[in-house]
This record gives sequence, structure tokens and C-alpha cells, in this order.
Amino acid sequence: MSNLEKAKQRLRETPKDYTYNEARQLLNKLGFVENTKGKTSGSRVGFYRESDESIILLHKPHPGNEMSIAAVKSLAEYLTQKGDL
Repeated sequence: MSNLEKAKQRLRETPKDYTYNEARQLLNKLGFVENTKGKTSGSRVGFYRESDESIILLHKPHPGNEMSIAAVKSLAEYLTQKGDL
């Protein structure tokens, strides 16, 4: 199983300890680019994929790195709808 498939499988399992760094790495592997400028420079971070003009906003957790379970489920649902998961 490739690293990408392992990352997808971990997200499908909606773990309680899923981190923002894991989400960022997965989105990068799927062709998304992180945008930390402008309106998304705070705790909301945008990811954009030029090939299909997809945009997703994630809440960057602070002070820790673990995402809320709701945010993990939302990310999994979005990527499933896009056919990436």
C-alpha cells in the first residue's frame, strides 16, 4: 500500500488524533496548494487545486495540532464527494 493510500485510509477511519499536518500532507499529495495569505492567514486556511478549481477551507487548530472530529469528518466527506477518498 502506497503512502497516499495509507493516508487516505487513516482519514477514512476518522481518528480522534488526526492532525492538521496529516491533512495538509494528504491535500498536497492530492494536488492542493495551501494558501496562507489574505483572508485565510488566520486560523482558517484555504487549499486550492487548479486542475478542477476545488477549494477547501480548514480550521488550523491552536495551540495544538489535532483537528476536531467534526473537522476530520467534514474533510473526509468533502474528499469523498470529489472522488479523492
